[in-house]
Amino acid sequence: MTDSAQRATAVHDIAVIGAGIVGSAIARDLAGHDLSVALVEARDDVGDGTSKANTALLHTGFDAKPGTLESRLVARGYDLLGAYAEETGIPVERTGALLVAWNEEELAALPGLKEKAEANGYRRCEIIGAAEVYGLLPALGDGALGGLTVPGESIICTWTTNLALGTDAKQRGADILLGHAVTAVSRDADTGVTTLSTARGDVRARWVVNAAGLGADRIDGMFGHDRFTVTPRRGELFVFDKLARPLVDRIVLPVPTSRGKGVLVSPTIYGNVMLGPTSEDLTDRTATGTSEDGFAFLLGKGEKLMPRLLKEEVTATYAGLRAAIDHGDYLIEASPEQGYLLVGGIRSTGLTAGMAIAEHVLGLLADAGLPLAPRADVPPPPRMPNIGEATTRPYQDAARIAADPAYGRIVCFCERVTEGEIRDACHAPLPAPNLEGLRRRTRAMNGRCQGFFCGAEVGRLLATRGADTGSDEPTRQQGKS
Repeated sequence: MTDSAQRATAVHDIAVIGAGIVGSAIARDLAGHDLSVALVEARDDVGDGTSKANTALLHTGFDAKPGTLESRLVARGYDLLGAYAEETGIPVERTGALLVAWNEEELAALPGLKEKAEANGYRRCEIIGAAEVYGLLPALGDGALGGLTVPGESIICTWTTNLALGTDAKQRGADILLGHAVTAVSRDADTGVTTLSTARGDVRARWVVNAAGLGADRIDGMFGHDRFTVTPRRGELFVFDKLARPLVDRIVLPVPTSRGKGVLVSPTIYGNVMLGPTSEDLTDRTATGTSEDGFAFLLGKGEKLMPRLLKEEVTATYAGLRAAIDHGDYLIEASPEQGYLLVGGIRSTGLTAGMAIAEHVLGLLADAGLPLAPRADVPPPPRMPNIGEATTRPYQDAARIAADPAYGRIVCFCERVTEGEIRDACHAPLPAPNLEGLRRRTRAMNGRCQGFFCGAEVGRLLATRGADTGSDEPTRQQGKS
């Protein structure tokens, strides 16, 4: 019997649709209980949708609307993800942030933002004057009137976060079903089993969690609901060369508006500097290309924020789509009579809040009658490969290279990615399915040349799964503790 045929006859206790950060976190938590769990993803890799292209900030939640579900879950998620990052090796840098006021109206808003932070339980913000702003950020453009410090804001690797959660879910026993785009939903009222029709066969489950991001409203419609509409909101960003990093040692935030946090300047985990995002509502849910108008907008913003930054080399541009909805808060609701739970409207704060959203979802499922008995044999969390610049990378680790020379053979010189890392990514519990997946796992082809010099060799190693790297056995696999 084929795998798809076996799945068509098997019934999972619960299926989670969407293997972004939120869906992967939910599947991970569920798989820590005596349940059979399926994580169903339309794409060929985890984290290949909205979750891969965001501003990669670990938020304190200082500026969330007090009293909302989002504010509570972001604050809780900040602690949960921070602890999980320590445990798994997800790269995090506690840079802090500075909110900059550029006019009298923004300056007058700073006390209210400080009060909002305190209402959200964050009490470390301080209002500072222009002289202190420029003392912290000498490269800032002229005209800043004051600022609000947010010491707890941090930068994080969104790619490793998603991969860690997905790997953890798999190692706990969840079935990771990639390339399974859900096309229809039907429920047998007699058995209480829902069938998800997908491109690669049916998936059957007693409960379904919809964490489908940009497609969450469409899945919700398949269950007979009409309660929200997702509007893809494109955010374009510039990534500057690592030589720009001395200009920016912390996150530089604008005074937020109703449309979002606005354009920021931020260091990245990988040693670069990022400028963006734009905010453009679209109708096409696949429009992740950059645009001439977006570039012009960012250049104008950058000229005011930090003109010296624009003299540095741009090494990459990219765009991501956020799942904006016509609702003022996260939309997380259970429909027990359908064995169905919606997780919708999770904006960019979903990176920070993901693990807290999973915790909240499990509470709702328990309230709805799903038996949640914690397993006694939960394996330890995976220890992820480090692709951040703040700590030792494999090419810098003499002992590791002595034990396995593949970690000393650099393939991508821009990002210092080695054959050993590519081999490990090919043999991991969730292996790289393609070049983009390999890029997210190792940083290969992510530097100045964007794969011009290393792309052919990286592609060859992916095709051979690193078999000719001088190590016959992939003993240091990603995800092994």
